[in-house]
Amino acid sequence: MTTEDDGIKELYQLALLLTREPEKAEQILVNGLEDCVTGNRVFRDWARSWAKRTIIQNAIRELNPRPSQSNSSWSRAIFPDIEQQGRNPGAHFETGAVLRLEDFERFVFTLSVLEHYSEHDCSLLLGCSVREIREGRARALKELTDLSRRDFLQNQAFLQETR
Repeated sequence: MTTEDDGIKELYQLALLLTREPEKAEQILVNGLEDCVTGNRVFRDWARSWAKRTIIQNAIRELNPRPSQSNSSWSRAIFPDIEQQGRNPGAHFETGAVLRLEDFERFVFTLSVLEHYSEHDCSLLLGCSVREIREGRARALKELTDLSRRDFLQNQAFLQETR
């Protein structure tokens, strides 16, 4: 397997996390790569970053993720150390759990946590406030934590039943 193959797989994974559907992910990936090839402003060294950015922008245009209504103090109450949560390199979430998130929360989680975009950049890309990005990330982390806890408890119950 070549580095180029790994790069395409990584870009496809990004597109899939954003769109949630394999067919849409493939289309977003192809469109993003076509945009990069036809755009003369892409320098060879920046091609990967430009492809990611183009895929993200195409996915946003396709799905138009919007924030849901929420209580502004909610994110701080649940995750007072939210900035640390999002930057923990050891944190691991199953792809299936991420795909179960609502569109806005999935985009915010993927961009801010997995792709390490700043809150400001996320807000510009998604056309919302930094506060809405923080709240969306908090909802995503809470949902992912709840899903992990539920899966763990279900596995424990299954193991006890089989004994």
